[in-house]
Order: sequence, then C-alpha cells, then structure tokens
Amino acid sequence: MGITALVINCFALTGVILAFLKDRQKAQKALMVAWKSFFHILPMVFIIIIIIGLLMGFIPRGQIAKIVGKEAGFGGILIVALLGAVLHIPSLISFPLAASLLKSGASITAVAVFITTLTMIGMVTLPLEIKEMGKRMAFLRNGLSLIIAIIIGLIMGKVL
Repeated sequence: MGITALVINCFALTGVILAFLKDRQKAQKALMVAWKSFFHILPMVFIIIIIIGLLMGFIPRGQIAKIVGKEAGFGGILIVALLGAVLHIPSLISFPLAASLLKSGASITAVAVFITTLTMIGMVTLPLEIKEMGKRMAFLRNGLSLIIAIIIGLIMGKVL
C-alpha cells in the first residue's frame, strides 16, 4: 500500500472513530448510507472497468496518441473536453481511466482537461441546473467551466 493510500485510510478511520465517539446513532446511519451508496455505484464501476479494458485492448496505443496525444493538438483537447462534459463518471473512477490514457500515449494536457471537465461540467445534470438556476446561469456556468478546464489543461501541459 502506498503512503498516499495509507494516509487517506488513516484519515478515514480517524473520522469514523470520531463520529462514533460523538454520536453513535448518526455514525451508524452514515455508514449505512455509505454502504448503500457503495453497492449502488458498484455496477457502474464494473461497467466502466470493462469498457476501459475493451477500449485499451481494441484501440492501439498509437491511435490513442494520435487522437489525444501531443500531436493531436487543440482538436484532441476539444475531443476529451467534450467527452468529459458528456460522460457521467464519478471522479474516483476517472483517475484510473486517466492513468490508462496516460500510459496509452495521451498528453498530460488532454488528461487534465478530461478530468477537469468530468468534474466541472454536467451535461447529464444540465436539466436540473436549468430548473434550479435558470437557463442563462446554467449555460454560463458550464461554458465558463469548459473554458477554465481547457486553460487548466494547457497550464498543466506546460508545467509538467
């Protein structure tokens, strides 16, 4: 187990212990909600792992590098930005996908844009955003998030 995983697990365990010490009933209720959420998300995790495996198995490394690698240019960045905006994948699952993309030849810029759009833009949740914030604000927020995601990706590509 890496040091990062160890720190995260120790932090989580400490949080659970503190929660039980403060209010046992609320802590148990929270753990039950977490347990149900885990089983709710589990099928999606398996499906995404299978899809990633199939994609990595059927799409040659060179092709991934052509589509979202350094030589793909701004077009590759736009492809991953749109993919990230449309897909509804939990962040936890997106990180292994990002690592697979990097290993397959994707650029750091493309992966940074993918992760950022995945977490900042919600095409799946857009109808709810329109309902709650209004059409203008929802589109403004998502549009600005897209621009910011691309800027973050470009900066990451220059820094790393």
